[in-house]
Amino acid sequence: MKLSMFKSLSLGLLTTTLMTFSVTHAATQQNENIEVTPTQKITQQELAAIYVLSEVCPSLIKENDQFKKGYAKLAQEYLPQEQDPVNALQKLSKQKSFKSILAEAKSDAKKAGDVKNKEICQELTTYSN
Repeated sequence: MKLSMFKSLSLGLLTTTLMTFSVTHAATQQNENIEVTPTQKITQQELAAIYVLSEVCPSLIKENDQFKKGYAKLAQEYLPQEQDPVNALQKLSKQKSFKSILAEAKSDAKKAGDVKNKEICQELTTYSN
C-alpha cells in the first residue's frame, strides 16, 4: 500500500502524463461481455520524473545517504532488467531523444515547487526501509 501510494504521489506531482496504462478489451462472441485488463507499462515520462528526483532532492533534504538508497530502490523497481538502474537513468538523461521529455519533467518539478518536491524527496529517504 505504501509503495503504491508513494509512487502515485511522487510521480503524479512531477508530471501529469505519468502513470499511463494500456487497456485491453476482449469481447466474447456470445454475450458481449467486456473484460478489461490493465497492463502497466513504464513510460519515458515516468523515467524522466524519476531521474529529475536525483537532481532536485539533494539540495532539498539532509538525509542524502538515505535518499540515495530510496532512489536506487525506486529506480530498480522501474528498471528491473538493468544491472545498475541509477546509471541507466543517467545514461538515458544524456540521450538526444530523451531531452524533450526530460525538459518537461524538469518543468513539472519546478511548477510543483520546493514544498511538494521536498515531501517527495523526504518520502524517498524512508523508501528503502
